[in-house]
Amino acid sequence: MTTPDNTQRPSLRSQRLNQITHAPHAKLDQLVKAHAPFETQANFARFVVAQYLFQAELVALYNDPELIAIVPDLAARCRAEAARADLADLDTEVPAPLAGAVHNPSKAEALGWLFVSEGSKLGAAFLIKRAEGLGLSETFGARHLGEPAGGRAEGWKRFTRTLDGLELSAEEEAEAEKGAIDAFLRFTLLLEQAYATAPELA
Repeated sequence: MTTPDNTQRPSLRSQRLNQITHAPHAKLDQLVKAHAPFETQANFARFVVAQYLFQAELVALYNDPELIAIVPDLAARCRAEAARADLADLDTEVPAPLAGAVHNPSKAEALGWLFVSEGSKLGAAFLIKRAEGLGLSETFGARHLGEPAGGRAEGWKRFTRTLDGLELSAEEEAEAEKGAIDAFLRFTLLLEQAYATAPELA
């Protein structure tokens, strides 16, 4: 048997981004499990707080004309309003923004952030099944986890095909990688904050 060469870089940009974000992604998955968002609706509401904060921070990217020129349906992919509606369904206040949001990133860095946001829709297919156990659905309380128009897999394939087909300089490649890693770190921070500020249960 041969040992795989861990230093080998995949040829596709989307695969490279998956590879370099493996560690922060795994850490985030563990943190989500530790907070048990699917045990109670109250626990799930804190998870939605983090989702809303993250998506709200990305609204400017999803509506950026330069990025829409690359991904024409980008604005329709944004889930901030769906998460906001979920908070209302769950009788949870819309949280105030948290300092440190991504601001005016380069085009390549923004694509790294969007890669993480769009990729999370694949995992949402499993999460919404868990949410259904709490009496929630893609029309009540778990809208932001719902199936995107045209399907999850197809939407992701279209996004990654576009991303993989872009001509980027070495500097831009590094910026895209930084954006993807920063996105995972930011969501991890928002998740920790959402559960740290959970209202005291009587």
